Amino acid sequence: MPNLTACLHNTSLMPSCALAAESHVDRLYRFSRRVYQTNIVGTFNLLEAARAYWQQMSPEKREAFRFHHISTDEVYGDLHGTDDLFTETTPYAPSSPYSASKASSDHLVRAWLRTYSLPTIVTNCSNNYGPYHFPEKLIPLMILNALDGKPLPVYGDGMQIRDWLFVEDHARALYQVVTEGVVGRKPTISAGHNEKANIEVVKTICALLEELVPEKPDGVARYEDLITFVQDRPGHDVRYAIDAAKIGRGTGLETAGNVRIRYPQKQCNGIWTTKPEWQKRIERQLPFGTLRNRKISFQMTFSAREVV
Repeated sequence: MPNLTACLHNTSLMPSCALAAESHVDRLYRFSRRVYQTNIVGTFNLLEAARAYWQQMSPEKREAFRFHHISTDEVYGDLHGTDDLFTETTPYAPSSPYSASKASSDHLVRAWLRTYSLPTIVTNCSNNYGPYHFPEKLIPLMILNALDGKPLPVYGDGMQIRDWLFVEDHARALYQVVTEGVVGRKPTISAGHNEKANIEVVKTICALLEELVPEKPDGVARYEDLITFVQDRPGHDVRYAIDAAKIGRGTGLETAGNVRIRYPQKQCNGIWTTKPEWQKRIERQLPFGTLRNRKISFQMTFSAREVV
């Protein structure tokens, strides 16, 4: 932690945004200790470093400083009704050890505000997607496996519903919150009811690939034929959805009705046959393997607004 505190002092960060986390539920089944170390102990370390940094500031800078903790809608658990939405006041009810670790980190941030008056803000967002999406996540995993002619594993019946948010829209909202947000508030961020079942997302990807990459791997007649239903994840929540009316009014986020395939053609050239350096680094650092029936493949990449 001394190195972390020194980093804050040396860079003079104003404010500090904490986005780092082990964010893939499947990782918990194999790397649980590392997940808790990152999501809980890591947040503690960041808070203590930020507190030490904040306490040595001038009164004017102390007033302007913010510690912005970025969290997830998974801390709220399941939504059972079709019209229910998560809000700033939804009680925490995490369903999995992963979401419990994120809830723990949120509570730490709240406690540092209450106990030490560290000026903190917490935001909870819906599922992100976009450029540089880590290859083990649903959307890139489906694309990569399809291009290799591998099974497209879908948990359970695939009817788990998620509220999708393009990463650049999320970044714009985060900037608004950290520059204009009120200390102690917990804004919820999404694009405004962009809900899709996982199976619908996967079928959308398959349809998109039929158009963009008609030459398929040997033995594959249709990409959709690769869809394979596998045993559901333990503690798998059925539906997440966020009431983003409050945050949406100030950010210009894409709103309900804009759920569609988006893939600018100018960003497609060469995308399916080249492997950028960032993905090569992933290959060197992570082993190939299987996480709860989901095969990890680091063969190609994608970019821009693929689907949803």
